[in-house]
Amino acid sequence: MSIPKEIARKIGRFHKVDPTELSDFNEYVEWLNALLSGPCYVDEYDGKLCLIEIKHIVDKVNGLKIEVYSNEHPPPHFHVKTPNINASFVIESCELLNGEIGRKDLKIIQYWHQKSKQKLIKAWNSTRPTNCVVGVYQGT
Repeated sequence: MSIPKEIARKIGRFHKVDPTELSDFNEYVEWLNALLSGPCYVDEYDGKLCLIEIKHIVDKVNGLKIEVYSNEHPPPHFHVKTPNINASFVIESCELLNGEIGRKDLKIIQYWHQKSKQKLIKAWNSTRPTNCVVGVYQGT
């Protein structure tokens, strides 16, 4: 999915710009730099080159960064990151999978999960490469 240049610059996703939309050498340099240093890699599937995002920031809530990664292990899960927190939770139930998180932050994540589960599922499914051992989310 392509993103307009102006928006991609603002949100740090210039690697998602369609290269046919680039207008000058400096934009090509910017795009190539985003590919080489951004949260992605290029791989070949069925004879076609594909851009694979390594991680996708789903949301930021009260300083908690909620992410999904492209090449994951079962069960389908999401990560919560801060300088002091590195935890993961099962998408289906919001059960703590690993890591430690304080009671206050846990309640925030549980509330966010209740309100944003569909957004999380959409992010999970849209970042699955064809060789992901987990695949798309099939839960409720």
